[in-house]
Amino acid sequence: MTSFDNITKKIGLFAFSFLLLNTSTFDAFAANNKYASQNVIQDQNDAKLRVKDIAQIRNARSNQLSGLGLIMGLQGTGDSSSTIFTNKAIINMLERLGLPNLGSDIKTKNVAAVMVTADLPPFVKPGQNIDVAVFSIGDAKGIGNGQLVRTPLQGPDGRIYAVAQGSISLGGFGTESDGSVVAKNVPTVGRIPNGAIVEKEVNVTLTDENGYLYVDLINPDYTTASELADKINKNLLGNAKAIDPATVRIFVTETYRENIVDFISRIENLTLNPQNFAAKIVISERTGTILIGQNVKIGPVAVSHGGLTVKIEKIKEVSQPNPMGTGETKETTNTKIDVQEDKGVTKVFKGGTTIGDLVKSLNVLGVSTRDLITIIQTIKAAGALNAHLEII
Repeated sequence: MTSFDNITKKIGLFAFSFLLLNTSTFDAFAANNKYASQNVIQDQNDAKLRVKDIAQIRNARSNQLSGLGLIMGLQGTGDSSSTIFTNKAIINMLERLGLPNLGSDIKTKNVAAVMVTADLPPFVKPGQNIDVAVFSIGDAKGIGNGQLVRTPLQGPDGRIYAVAQGSISLGGFGTESDGSVVAKNVPTVGRIPNGAIVEKEVNVTLTDENGYLYVDLINPDYTTASELADKINKNLLGNAKAIDPATVRIFVTETYRENIVDFISRIENLTLNPQNFAAKIVISERTGTILIGQNVKIGPVAVSHGGLTVKIEKIKEVSQPNPMGTGETKETTNTKIDVQEDKGVTKVFKGGTTIGDLVKSLNVLGVSTRDLITIIQTIKAAGALNAHLEII
């Protein structure tokens, strides 16, 4: 074999190895691109929300119920005899049970008058159960371990839609002995899970007399409302139009008019990319809490913040006359004022800086939450905060 053949074989082997290397590199590059594309698609999908998570069908809402009831079986923690309406309620209940003419001198400590409330969800049928909340309205010290007797729950129209009864479940407790009181949470507020039986259904009309269905956005937004109407039209679910930032009106076609449940289900499972995340900062000065939205940005600004401490101290001293003098010994008060100013730290921020970057930088400098609230308010006053500032 000649040297030329050896060189040819070496070149061929090198070319084949280079081809394998390039093929492997290409496969790795393609795999990375595929993985990156999958991540991008996944991020885009994560940003999308179903219509049912950001909107609701008009008229498909809950209704509030309320009633006045009595809790019995308390261990001396009920209303006192001075609570007139509790005694009156007991007398009325006993008269309905066949015990008339009991008079008004009734003294019980194991009964408490309560207000009973409940939310009646839409489409709940008679015989189904709903939760109720119970609140003491007298001077009872606690309603734990008590039993709510049958209490009709009325709607705004005065009709009875449910009847509540059952044992009270508390999220706390309370006890008292010799003037000492130990309590956790509020012992005069409780709940009864599945404590009311629905007796009457609330009729729900989803479409108006012209065949229109209305979808209301929970957070009104022009862009989201327009996108929802466009999605409905593109999916041939009806003639949709955004009539304001909160409402999309849909004309229900003959195809879905007899199957409104399937029609609403298809609309609720459409996905949107809401754009209603407003640039907003919410501050609670009472608790020192700051809530900052993701779109908050600040303009070019230089922040300098320093602490000023003023200390006033009164010092009492005794003033005595000179020896052999005619003066009197008296007590005098001297006032000492000490002013201490911390060295201010200046930080410059460029335009477009997020408020998160501002907070991180100031935290590194050791700025407290109270000082941070003051700095944010000052930046807003300077016109460099591109966001809504709400103080609660």
